[in-house]
Amino acid sequence: MRIAMIEPLNVSKEIIDQLSRSLKDNNHEFVIYDNVTNDVEELKKRVDGADALIIANNKLPGEVIESANKLKFISVAFTGVDHVDKEACVNKGVKISNCAGYSDQAVAELVIGMIISKLRNLVECNIAVRQGKTMASEGLMGSELAGKTVGIVGTGKIGLTVAKLLSVFGCKLLGYDVVAKKEGEDLGIKYVSLEELLKESDIVTLHTPLMEGTRNLINEDKLKLMKPSALLVNCARGPVIDIEATAKALKEKRLAGAAIDVFEIEPPLPTNHVLVTTDNTLLTPHVAFATSESMVRRAQIAFDNIYAWLDDKQINTIL
Repeated sequence: MRIAMIEPLNVSKEIIDQLSRSLKDNNHEFVIYDNVTNDVEELKKRVDGADALIIANNKLPGEVIESANKLKFISVAFTGVDHVDKEACVNKGVKISNCAGYSDQAVAELVIGMIISKLRNLVECNIAVRQGKTMASEGLMGSELAGKTVGIVGTGKIGLTVAKLLSVFGCKLLGYDVVAKKEGEDLGIKYVSLEELLKESDIVTLHTPLMEGTRNLINEDKLKLMKPSALLVNCARGPVIDIEATAKALKEKRLAGAAIDVFEIEPPLPTNHVLVTTDNTLLTPHVAFATSESMVRRAQIAFDNIYAWLDDKQINTIL
């Protein structure tokens, strides 16, 4: 079998060598490409002759998949797989596995960091000190996380990890999901309707996958339900919120602030992006998943997927 890793996984060569050793020992061909490309023709060359691919979060268009005459399996070193043309995979009978779980802790910790940063004006405080200003002169009085009502939209593994961390701070937890989870209830989550969650929460954090039912889940009507003093956090998928409606609510002060790591497009964002032009947002360039520890976990799972597929025991199955 020919297995091609068509983009880097942000771990050392030594780790990749260790993880791929069994492939070589069993006479499989393993090919590594150490740079990212969006060029369709180059991608076609990289997938040519490959039985299986390892990819990260770079887009894999349908025409590239269709050109891969031997392709049978894709191990996606990412949680979401909406950057892979699944229709093309279905048409060719290509199986897909993901790496769900590798970044649960990393994402959850960034969410907490973002919340505290917004509540305590950390970015503004840093700027004030460097400009010789003070807390009093800049109006940098903060607010405590303890006692806040936090609404968690989507209580999968990441949502529950966020809940565990928030419970330590003494937050009241509300949850919204298709099905209430006992683990969530054990953590103190009270499951309510989305509407009630939005009305009651001081902070709303989103942890739902991107599907047709969740696209623009937080739209203009839903934003109107939120407290003017509320904070919206999105470290899930960009299109889960209506970007234009969110920016409008922020600019009109109908929403106190937002902390956003994911957008309708991958960063870099244009300087005139509607959220870049808001002054009450904390924006990060899709980094929630990115820690040195999570990258190692991700690589391990990506190769575990390959070995399981080779043994005809597919795991982490998406398709």
